Amino acid sequence: MPDFSYIARQTSGQQVTGKVTAATEGEALTLLAGQKLFPMQVKLSEASIQQTVQSNRSVKQRLMANFYGQLADLLKSGVPLMRSMELLERQSRCAPLKAVLKEVKEDVAQGKGCADSMRKHPKAFSPLVVSMIKAGEEGGFLEDVLRRVAILTEHQEEMKGRVVGAMVYPMVLLVVGLGVVVAMLLFVVPQFQPVFETLKAKGQLPAMTTILLALSDGIKMYWPAILLVTGAAYYFGNQYLQSKEGRLHLDTVLLKLPGWGRIVRSLAISRFCRMLGTMLSNGVPILNSLKISSEATGNQVLSKAINEAADQLTSGKSLAEPLNQSKEFPEEIVEMIAVGEESNNLEQVLVNIAENLERRTNRELEMAVKLLEPVLLLVMGVCVLFIAIALLLPILQSSNTV
Repeated sequence: MPDFSYIARQTSGQQVTGKVTAATEGEALTLLAGQKLFPMQVKLSEASIQQTVQSNRSVKQRLMANFYGQLADLLKSGVPLMRSMELLERQSRCAPLKAVLKEVKEDVAQGKGCADSMRKHPKAFSPLVVSMIKAGEEGGFLEDVLRRVAILTEHQEEMKGRVVGAMVYPMVLLVVGLGVVVAMLLFVVPQFQPVFETLKAKGQLPAMTTILLALSDGIKMYWPAILLVTGAAYYFGNQYLQSKEGRLHLDTVLLKLPGWGRIVRSLAISRFCRMLGTMLSNGVPILNSLKISSEATGNQVLSKAINEAADQLTSGKSLAEPLNQSKEFPEEIVEMIAVGEESNNLEQVLVNIAENLERRTNRELEMAVKLLEPVLLLVMGVCVLFIAIALLLPILQSSNTV
């Protein structure tokens, strides 16, 4: 059976941490209650997560969006979860999705939670989706969460399609231009070596041409090493970004990117506010709500700030105060949260914040996508112009001297 790490308080108020072995999270909570501990956080230990995540089946997210929407409709109509999963499994024409649903259904039949069962299939159910579904299970509003997940997934796929569509034309030009550049460096530039060597001996070779010759010689001599270093950098970089430290570093960089960082931050905060507001409106305690909604941000930096705010909340502070101290939340968002706490209407204020942020961020995201094409074209144009000038300058100089 898996191990669950927990943070709990004793009857005396002292905070304790440890691990408990149980078949499900619900059983772990029961065991802690039997030990007269009040659980504040219970989750699978890192070792158990590594043992649990075994499936490598990948499913297209457009199919997953349809699945979330259909499952939400069935649950809302009163169809039990097991029967809904069985029905969707039979109807699915996608072999990987059918296999994933079969395994999830079997795990749920054994008493595991839906989110814990989905966690075994990270290439089908993202960590964000698992966190949101876990919140829905604990708060008793699973169908609402599934509907929100379906909308979120469809929106992400739509934006991905827009980005890909906007980048097709400039990327084709970029690939063709890069091919032409490499061909010129390997086959055309060496043909001008006599002219270039003459000017170089006279000390009249332009700096741009010198750089171009160095690039040509470097590609011809070291192309195996270049490919090897590029492949190694990609592999080790990917491994680092999959670690907790690497993910934290990446999220920090994303938040600090000019222009794009504000979009990333707004999207993460909107997910946090919507999830927290929905959980509070369904009666989930605020400490549990903060823990689960922090995972829904999809950003380690903001999740850390929210968890630290939750820790300070136990000492009697308001939510707005530690969020403001973290400097990760805009002042207007913190102010609205403070007003919601004072008026005892925090859940509705959080939902309103999420809706306003989503509308504003969607507009900014569409504008950023539209700017991708001219930016890429400009970069490619600068590269081509550099090569053309570097080739023409020595020829023009040699013709003038004749």
